[in-house]
Amino acid sequence: MRHKPIKPKLFSTNRSRLIELMEPDSLAVINANDILPTSADGTLPMQPNPDLFYLSGIEQEESVLLLFPDATDPKNREILFLRKPSEHLKIWEGHKHSKALATKISGIANVQWLSDFPGMFRLLMCEA
Repeated sequence: MRHKPIKPKLFSTNRSRLIELMEPDSLAVINANDILPTSADGTLPMQPNPDLFYLSGIEQEESVLLLFPDATDPKNREILFLRKPSEHLKIWEGHKHSKALATKISGIANVQWLSDFPGMFRLLMCEA
């Protein structure tokens, strides 16, 4: 563990501060950092994106936070997209967050798999 557990209220407050600064009908998309390769079969240690961590507490690659405060459907105002965990990933890359754990860490109720991002982004982008 990199640090002691942080209460999700901190991340919720941080998101609220950003939302206050956003223009009406705008979307914010915050991506996690990629894992950088060193060779064909090696990688550097993952460095969490500080912006994503500040807003959600998530320190996992291939994660996306989408904020749309003016979404018609209230559940679409904060969406966290994560890479779907599997036994294969667990063996080769280590632990990946489940939806329940991501909600517990971030305080974001709407957590979806990363594969759902393109369709949801298009839907919300057309609404924005």
